[in-house]
Amino acid sequence: MKFLIIQTAFIGDVVLATPVIEKLGRFYPEASIDFLLRKGNEKLLSGNPHIREILVWDKRQSKYAGLAALVRRVRSEQYDWVINCQRFAASGLLTALSGARGRVGFRKNPFAFAFTRRVAHVYGSAGRQVHEVDRNLALIEHLTDGSFERPRLYPSDADAAKASALADGHTYICIAPTSVWFTKQFPIHKWLELLQRLPSDRLVFLLGAGGDTEACEAIRAALPHRQIVNLAGKLSLLESAALMQGAAMNYANDSAPVHIASALNAPIAAVFCSTVPAFGFTPLSDRSMVVEVAEALPCRPCGLHGRRSCPQGHFACAERVDAADFPV
Repeated sequence: MKFLIIQTAFIGDVVLATPVIEKLGRFYPEASIDFLLRKGNEKLLSGNPHIREILVWDKRQSKYAGLAALVRRVRSEQYDWVINCQRFAASGLLTALSGARGRVGFRKNPFAFAFTRRVAHVYGSAGRQVHEVDRNLALIEHLTDGSFERPRLYPSDADAAKASALADGHTYICIAPTSVWFTKQFPIHKWLELLQRLPSDRLVFLLGAGGDTEACEAIRAALPHRQIVNLAGKLSLLESAALMQGAAMNYANDSAPVHIASALNAPIAAVFCSTVPAFGFTPLSDRSMVVEVAEALPCRPCGLHGRRSCPQGHFACAERVDAADFPV
């Protein structure tokens, strides 16, 4: 059997598609499993023993020419099944034109009419949780079974050694304070409130991409008496994962670091501002919790993915979160 899994969105989306890899690898140990993702995310799946090859789509350079080349490449592989974990047109077109014997994706995809199997994409509610992992695994239930599978990443020994050297025997915590979306990002002054509650002897690592350096530095500079190390832009994704795995606790917004922690079963406290847990992106680690505003706000959620500013101007979904609600 030959499988191709498609997930060309962001880092967290790729992590939450890894249960599909794990489950197919368990049910079909002799199968060839390939994964198509966007350029920049390919190292995230390094070391995964189930993956034969990673296909990369560079969306920023020659997006449509690259898509055409990918269609030719995918057709030449003659996959038995293409499994599309997205609801968007480009990945749907690629699935439709893949030439695979079986093509499965979500009914909401504009090209779902050309799939051989279509699966409902459903959101949960406060009383009935439907996780993104559940949605992804539903795509292969006909090939496997209905059991749950956790996300998983595979940091190398070198990644673990880098994390160990940074920790240098200290008990530490990690904070990933930023997000692509303003309304999903806990404000800096609220992170400072949390840090002032944490034990003063804890070493603190601030994690993020290169573009997060300034925000992380603002946090570090505001508390010069604390042991805070700004690692934004200094670690690879899997080095960050290895560091999070050894932390006494990790703190992050509703964003990719939550899912990276879940993939290592690392302790994680996820703060949800404008988005809500019912969307299905909660942490999955054994030691995990969600922190959110205690009161019901009529404006929350204001969107599925977050916004560039608070539509109401007050950002109450973040400002009214109590730092005392975080685990210490």
